Amino acid sequence: MSAFGRRSGMGGGQPARPAFGVARPMQGGGAPRPEEPAPGSQFPPIESAVLPGEEGQSGTMPAGTLDAMQRLTDRQNASGDAGSSRGEGFEASIHKIKEQVLPRLLERVDPEAAATLGKDELAEEFRPIIGEVLAELKLTLNRREQFALEKVLVDELLGLGPLEELLADPAVSDIMVNGPDQTYVERKGKLELAQIQFRDEEHLFQIAQRIVNSVGRRVDQTTPLADARLKDGSRVNVIVPPLSLKGTAISIRKFSAKPITLDMMAGFGSMSPKMATALKIAGASRFNVVISGGTGSGKTTMLNALSKMIDPGERVLTIEDAAELRLQQPHWLPLETRPANLEGQGEISIRDLVKNALRMRPDRIILGEIRGSECFDMLAAMNTGHDGSMCTLHANSPREALARMENMVMMSDIKVPKEAISRQIADSVELIIQVKRLRDGSRRVTNVTEVIGMEGPVIVTQELFKFEYLDESADGKIIGEYRSMGLRPYTLDKAKQFGFDSAYLEACL
Repeated sequence: MSAFGRRSGMGGGQPARPAFGVARPMQGGGAPRPEEPAPGSQFPPIESAVLPGEEGQSGTMPAGTLDAMQRLTDRQNASGDAGSSRGEGFEASIHKIKEQVLPRLLERVDPEAAATLGKDELAEEFRPIIGEVLAELKLTLNRREQFALEKVLVDELLGLGPLEELLADPAVSDIMVNGPDQTYVERKGKLELAQIQFRDEEHLFQIAQRIVNSVGRRVDQTTPLADARLKDGSRVNVIVPPLSLKGTAISIRKFSAKPITLDMMAGFGSMSPKMATALKIAGASRFNVVISGGTGSGKTTMLNALSKMIDPGERVLTIEDAAELRLQQPHWLPLETRPANLEGQGEISIRDLVKNALRMRPDRIILGEIRGSECFDMLAAMNTGHDGSMCTLHANSPREALARMENMVMMSDIKVPKEAISRQIADSVELIIQVKRLRDGSRRVTNVTEVIGMEGPVIVTQELFKFEYLDESADGKIIGEYRSMGLRPYTLDKAKQFGFDSAYLEACL
């Protein structure tokens, strides 16, 4: 007996039990016995076995999965160290010379007199003085270096220092300064490190103060946050220590000097020609429009493009935290909020301006962005004789935009039942335009959605147009198509009042 209570194969004429993994099919009596395989040979090695759903963990994975896994590995292994804008070369050498020349130049120049001159005039006045300072310092520069030094010095005294170079570049749409040693820019939807330098944190802080002081605002340790704008309308946000741990941070959203129209957006591939036609009719027929999208998706650009369809005879009021809309209409009055003073008094909010705007006999009210209780006042304006009013908000889909509007009203001090808020939204908003910045940097109109009304407690919508993702090209460009849902627009009757019903129906079908 074995230890487990079974007889061993040696007694009783019983054959020995075959070892696990060496069982063989039965053979005929006269057939020669084949050579016995190695134990366990009919079982594949564990490392080469592929279980269902685990193809990505083996060496036999498809080529597409291999490529995806390699990209994930590359992303994981990429260095997390922050890049520095400080570089070497021609620009770096010019900045080093500037640091030596600037103090001596200021000793010879009257700042008040210099402030009255333009950049070109100041450069002419500086040229002989710079030559004297270079001779004193025993520095010899060629013609190219002299012109570069003049430009840097003039930008430092009259402009925004190193930022002037980026502001003059039409390809740059965003500038993000993360302290004195790091500056990123956005070109064609992609972020890249910019080769500009700030002397130190004090230098950067002075430029930030120069920006916000020009629009009557301030930034310091007591007020470390500020929204401002540049002369060309570019939006600026500044945040300084102690809130920003890497030093003063400046974010500039630049706007194209040439106004972008809906036709241009269709040409860029941001929408289809039929979508452009439908949106033109929406703007001309005084639809109440909400433009929804994420940060940097192009909401303000879309709002500017839609405003081109406003009748020149209408009185338009725009309300923003920092004025950035650039309407082309002759009867346009921009309004801007005001922050509180040092004593915490004197603040004028967006809601205050919306209430006041209703007393200014506007035909349309355009709100740069709704974030809170002003949403209720904007809905009231849309529903009380100010057809064609427009606004933007942050949301990832049209349905989410409606939910955010409900939440913004409910979070305010207005005590209104949720059903009444939903009904107010359904009665006021007629069209939601969803814009999105895709991962390849392109900006697309992904949805055009109508708000139809209420069905019980739910706001009912119908989609007129939709962007559908199809594939991605070898160079990373997203390929998709704009599809019309083929539905009869609910707002067709309103378009008919302006004579656009047939063109609107044709665009949507």
